[in-house]
Amino acid sequence: MKAAIAGIAASALTLCISTSAVFATDLRMTVWTGSEAHLKMLNGIAESFKATHPDVNVKFETVPVNDYTQKLTFQIAGGNAPDIAWMMEDAAPAFENANLLMDLAPTLKAAEGYDFDDFSKPAMGLWQKDETVYGIPFSTSPFMIYYNKDMFDKAGLEDPLTIAAKGEWNMDKFQEVSKKLAETNPGKWGFEFKDGEGYASRMTHALLPPIRAYGGDIWSNKECGFDKPEAVKAVKQLHDMVFKDKSIVPPGEQGDYFSGNSAMTVNQISRASKMAEAGFKWGIAPLPTGPGGESPVIGQAGLVVFAQGKNTEIAAEFVAHMTNKENVATMAQFFPPARKSVLQADAFINGNKLVPPEMMKNVAAAIEKGRVVSANEKAPQILAAMAPRVDALWKPDADVDAAIKGICAAIQPLL
Repeated sequence: MKAAIAGIAASALTLCISTSAVFATDLRMTVWTGSEAHLKMLNGIAESFKATHPDVNVKFETVPVNDYTQKLTFQIAGGNAPDIAWMMEDAAPAFENANLLMDLAPTLKAAEGYDFDDFSKPAMGLWQKDETVYGIPFSTSPFMIYYNKDMFDKAGLEDPLTIAAKGEWNMDKFQEVSKKLAETNPGKWGFEFKDGEGYASRMTHALLPPIRAYGGDIWSNKECGFDKPEAVKAVKQLHDMVFKDKSIVPPGEQGDYFSGNSAMTVNQISRASKMAEAGFKWGIAPLPTGPGGESPVIGQAGLVVFAQGKNTEIAAEFVAHMTNKENVATMAQFFPPARKSVLQADAFINGNKLVPPEMMKNVAAAIEKGRVVSANEKAPQILAAMAPRVDALWKPDADVDAAIKGICAAIQPLL
């Protein structure tokens, strides 16, 4: 009898194990990081999901960043869409408008203790339309001014952080100090565009911050904004700084802020990792303001679930888990968050070993108040159409007004 009972118990255990194996769910999530530290953190979050979903396994699949969106598109077209994906801000509109993304709102708002309203509304602008939520930003990185304090000291100038604290860091002051920095550091520059680019590439990253400071935008509501008065003033000021003041690194030249050849640049918080090797004192300050007031610019990456995936409900529940307060705080060590409670926490303000708390407070404020870089589902075609018109702008004797009108004439049909 005992042997029979033992046999039945063993059979039941085998059946449970077999049933568990049959009903186990494997979620596939694409990312563009291969960082060991990033993947260790992500796998830790996936493991913690097992507390409520013991039969769910999450596999992170690294796709190189340079062809990430293209490969993701091919996977979807081939019927092999991942369950979850990281998505770049410039790709989001195309996927949203093609109805490829699941509405996460019901799942997120039903998740216990999730507190959806904790996310900064401006930071959600790209991912939410009315009550529909297409994605949740996991990395919200503001554009900031990096400055070489040694060069400011040599020029006898207050640094941008100090000027900003006095409420005087605006586009006019930016032009003034850039010119003096170039004059007092022969052979060097006052400012360079993001990553030393901005002419043939990163055109929008070069033009967008000053245009927004003046109260304009490069495009919005399917209308070109380059030829609006606010944008024209901003572009003309940049043109003067390049060719009259000779304070911005011009086309064809290399400034390289990180090597000490430019006093300022604009970049995101992740670039602070390069400053550990800098041979000069440095700091981070907000973008200059202008007639349009404070206009922080943020770049983003979001978490999305594909509507045609095989495990949409469980995938949405994992996104809710991954972006709850606890896990957003965990990810904040690598990815600036969009949750207001995490941004305001001491752990975030004091958690960056390279950036002092007074600078991190400005980073947090820029995230909470910032607007995402302008995106469009036809962004690649728009940038290709812009290129020759923008190239005509960056000439010493350019007809700036005509060049700006040319930009709008080229891109308006695509908007």
